[in-house]
Amino acid sequence: MKSGKAVGPDDIPVEVWKCLGEAAVEFLTSLFNRVLESERMPEEWRRSVLVPIFKNKGDVQSCSNYRGIKLMSHTMKLWERVVEARLRKVVEICEQQYGFMPRKSTTDAIFALRNLMEKYRDGQRELHCVFVDLEKAYDRVPREELWYCMRKSRVAENYVRVVQDMYERSRTVVRCAVGQTEEFKVDVGLHQGSALSPFLFAIVMDQLSEEVRQESPWTMMFADDIVICSESREQVEEILERWRFALERRGMKVSRSKTEYMCVNEREGSGTVRLQGEEVKKVQEFKYLGSTVQSNGECGKKVMK
Repeated sequence: MKSGKAVGPDDIPVEVWKCLGEAAVEFLTSLFNRVLESERMPEEWRRSVLVPIFKNKGDVQSCSNYRGIKLMSHTMKLWERVVEARLRKVVEICEQQYGFMPRKSTTDAIFALRNLMEKYRDGQRELHCVFVDLEKAYDRVPREELWYCMRKSRVAENYVRVVQDMYERSRTVVRCAVGQTEEFKVDVGLHQGSALSPFLFAIVMDQLSEEVRQESPWTMMFADDIVICSESREQVEEILERWRFALERRGMKVSRSKTEYMCVNEREGSGTVRLQGEEVKKVQEFKYLGSTVQSNGECGKKVMK
């Protein structure tokens, strides 16, 4: 864990454990073993501080244009890293998932998409792409779906209970410029700012999309960023509906306003894509993982992140 991070409610930065060296390793090993055996973590770890961060787009007074970052105990985050390492040993995530996977990065996902687009541009054929946006993806994950997906991924039951304990009786306060709210319970979604949440989300997405992925091989995911590609507009529309159904029947939500459609090497009159009768916004370029991809298949614009 990197130094210099904002501390959680217990005010213990990770630098404390780094300074203690071997003594910290022995203490934390003993502590984490007790937590694993008892399947109960310290009550202080259940508390967090939620800080709303403006997304730098849209109305600054609209709550929907903010994302919440949770400041959690650094010791809790170290415990999460231990659990994550154990889960990664037993859970296999599909090849289409590029987010937070070993030996994969945004660069790989961008390269794969651009390579496909260039192939169709050079062959003077159309490629239809839909960039799917999930509304508040982490916040919408139903807890029961998380437990179900973990078990379906063959996670040992004691580790399911350990993760359940991380979410049991979790409480937070909201901190903003004018002060801090009263403490309240958090009963839905994954923890924002958690070291474990990205992999838990990958498990959920892997299981919820298992059937539809087999019918749409030209699909890439980077956490909650989904790209669907097909040679025909009708087929990409059909695949989009299958994804919508697979995700929304289990508690997720596809954003109608932020999901966008782009046709590479478009011929005249290629038409539009609809989602449940509503026309998906058609664009000539899209910023994918910080890199702008264009409908003409060009790659002139640089990676921004």
